[in-house]
Amino acid sequence: MVILKRRASPDFTTGLADRVRALAEAVEACEGRVAAEPVAEARRVVKQVDQRLAFTGSITVVALAGATGSGKSSIFNGLSGTDLARVGVRRPTTSAPLAATWGDEPTEDLLDWLQVTRRHAVNAGGLLDGLVLLDLPDHDSTEISHRLQADRLVQLVDVLVWVVDPQKYADAVLHDEYLRPLAEHAPVMLVVLNQVDRLAEEDRNACLLDLRRLLDTEGLQQTPILPVSAETGEGIAELRDLIAVRVADKLAAARRLAADVTSAADRLASASGSGEVPKLSKRSVDTMNAAMAEAAGAPVVGEAVADAWRIRGRRATGWPVTAWLVKLKPDPLRRLHLDRLPVGRKGKPEQIDPTDVGRTSLPTRSGVQQARVDTALRNLAAEASANLTRGWSDAIRSAARSQESRLADALDRAVARTDLDVQRRRRWWQVIRVLQWLLLAAVAAGLLWLGAAFVLAYLQLPPLPTITWGRLPAPTVLLVGGVLAGLLVALASRVGIEVGARRRERAVRIELSRSVAGVTGQLIVQPVRGELERYERARGALALATDR
Repeated sequence: MVILKRRASPDFTTGLADRVRALAEAVEACEGRVAAEPVAEARRVVKQVDQRLAFTGSITVVALAGATGSGKSSIFNGLSGTDLARVGVRRPTTSAPLAATWGDEPTEDLLDWLQVTRRHAVNAGGLLDGLVLLDLPDHDSTEISHRLQADRLVQLVDVLVWVVDPQKYADAVLHDEYLRPLAEHAPVMLVVLNQVDRLAEEDRNACLLDLRRLLDTEGLQQTPILPVSAETGEGIAELRDLIAVRVADKLAAARRLAADVTSAADRLASASGSGEVPKLSKRSVDTMNAAMAEAAGAPVVGEAVADAWRIRGRRATGWPVTAWLVKLKPDPLRRLHLDRLPVGRKGKPEQIDPTDVGRTSLPTRSGVQQARVDTALRNLAAEASANLTRGWSDAIRSAARSQESRLADALDRAVARTDLDVQRRRRWWQVIRVLQWLLLAAVAAGLLWLGAAFVLAYLQLPPLPTITWGRLPAPTVLLVGGVLAGLLVALASRVGIEVGARRRERAVRIELSRSVAGVTGQLIVQPVRGELERYERARGALALATDR
């Protein structure tokens, strides 16, 4: 009697190659971001699938696994019709795996891969052609090497037949360390309750029902239970038929591998996390850039540009007699080493090698500025890693500071390369300059006129003709009017210069912010987004690998 809780099972073989590639991609993406154990397990599964598929798919490897004394060696002999497996009397144990093969299909390479050296070919054809039947070492053996061999082969075979007996079918080690972790492999497992000949009918049914209940609670609803007696031969034919069905459909290996991929992908997905990819908002990036711009000296440069604008504007539009005094004031841009960017014919910065631009003399960032930068970086990293697992969160935080050693120098060079646009002369400055020189010429003409009249009067020579403008003498109007007009034009020009200085300061801050954003985009935002894209790749690959 086979007790099987049937339900529709998915086709685990569909898209297996794509799923394996997806799992490999997920392993690569999760490396260093997820706990090492699930990553290593997924990598092992990828390698195992590749190796197993390299062998012919027409061979099905079925393993009999169980505890000491469960009778799996007797069942092995019963299925193979041989006396190959040694059956002990006092403490029956299986020390090394034993293989029996059916059919003409070559199995040497496959058994070499499985590291099974004890082999026997069964001279029987029929439905079991293509079967490799293994008798595994006892999983509860006192010899560690025996247990390790059993555990290794449990991971590699196509179909697992767990042999239990009425006394130890509920053994905690069997269920906790083997059956429950292999819940994804339920369709490629069988559970055989041996020694049922020792039970009364009522006890047998009760035992089978309790075993079914245990398996169902562990997610093994698709795993059949078969009562057998190796002693009397009861159920051996039915077990052989069940194995023959698995061998005949030639899909056991693919189903086992598909289950391995699903199990490894599920475990890796659980460790990696499946939350939505966080969004890096413009607000947090702008906040960080503002803090970086302040730390890079954008306010200082803006003020220096405004002062330089005032100095150069007053020198260009001031009254020529006093405008030279402005030259005595130090150039704030030269003091900061920001006056060395060449300008082309149209006032645009020429193409230069960035290495030709030296460092500025801007003051180093203060403690307050550094604290603001650190806070902005933490906030940006926190937003980019929201709801992610610790490994991914740590990777994003590290990415945000991965180029920190280059940041200060890169920001300084970005400031040095920014076009401050203060070397060009404005057209209205030229107009005012021409006007001022015309007024100065008028002053000079009036002064010469008055001087000539004084000399003629002193020498008692005929005076110059008297010319008046309104009621005032023309030379006096030229002299006094020229001085007053020059000073008024200079004062009026200062208003325009001040407006221009403030506009230039705002424009420079915008340009500096763009330059800073270019640096932070390359050294901070791009690495962070790279981690987010990596997480998205891992998440998508795991979704494909789990086939859900």
